[in-house]
Amino acid sequence: MRRLGPDIWAGLAMLLVCVAVGTPTLLGVTGTRVPLPLWGLIFAALLTTSLAAVVWDEPRPRWARTCYGGSVVLGWLTVLTAPGTGWLAILLVITSTLSAYVAPRWVGPVVIALNTLVIAAGAGLSGAGFTGAGLNTLLYLLIQTAALLSSLAIIREQRMRRELAEAHVELRAASVILADTARAHERLRIARELHDLMGHQLTALTLELEVARHRAEPGAREHVERADQVARHLLRDVRTTVGQLRADAPDLREAVSAVVRDIPGLDVDLWIGENVRPPEDVTLALVRAVQEIVTNTLRHAAAASLRIRIESLPDGSVRLSAADDGRGSDELRLGNGLSGLRERVAAIGGDVRLDGSDGFRVTATVPAR
Repeated sequence: MRRLGPDIWAGLAMLLVCVAVGTPTLLGVTGTRVPLPLWGLIFAALLTTSLAAVVWDEPRPRWARTCYGGSVVLGWLTVLTAPGTGWLAILLVITSTLSAYVAPRWVGPVVIALNTLVIAAGAGLSGAGFTGAGLNTLLYLLIQTAALLSSLAIIREQRMRRELAEAHVELRAASVILADTARAHERLRIARELHDLMGHQLTALTLELEVARHRAEPGAREHVERADQVARHLLRDVRTTVGQLRADAPDLREAVSAVVRDIPGLDVDLWIGENVRPPEDVTLALVRAVQEIVTNTLRHAAAASLRIRIESLPDGSVRLSAADDGRGSDELRLGNGLSGLRERVAAIGGDVRLDGSDGFRVTATVPAR
């Protein structure tokens, strides 16, 4: 279950404010210029379209903007049909502030200007004097402007935090891969040195001892044979060590843990099976896959937590599964990140499955190598 973050709590608070300012009119405390049931329908439609604009902002931006336009017009009708209720103008403050989240930036100032005209008209319909109407209109103009600018600043800060977190993940992944690449090059260099220097020298030594064994006197032949056995065992050990140096893969647990550690704004629960020991190319592919999953979660899911599980299956293949508690998406649109993830896993013979019905889930399976 998704946890309620500050944005959701703020939205619920605004919804309560909207209901609170409309309740006196719904109860008949203040009069309306249209039948009260009709005014109630207009007010309910305003709340519905505003809520729909917020909910559909990410999955269906065109629908969200349409709903937002409807909420703006319904807000005007709500205020003009109940001009005697001064607090109803707060609804227009909320609709103008909502533009920062669901509409282009130029829409906000336009909505504020139109809302100000509606507030002035409502003050005139209510019979307020010129001075009172002017002060009321100016007050709500300033409130709308301040609320819109504050929302834009908050959105900008959230975007910068998200970009910082994405850069953090990418930098960690690049550092891990660079360090593993450097270690791999160093292992290969040492392996070549052992093979070229000690391997050739020991091979020459065993050949010389073989010749000496045939030419040695009976008393010395036993010692020559022992020396020959020692040299052959040492040569075999050198070859084994060289093979291990070439085959050693980076530690998957250490590499992935470094990528997901201390990500701002996202709680990552990582579990890796004890028997997961993939080769180097699979390890690096899994590290990159985790990077893309975390980056995608930060960029699109609006999630608070992410669970990542890497396990070895009975047939020897490795499965990476990840699930977040974000909003998900019924229509999966693959960007560069998820497309690159599929291509990277497919390059080593694996496959990737994506599911956005409940949060966002990624399952990547890499066959045994």
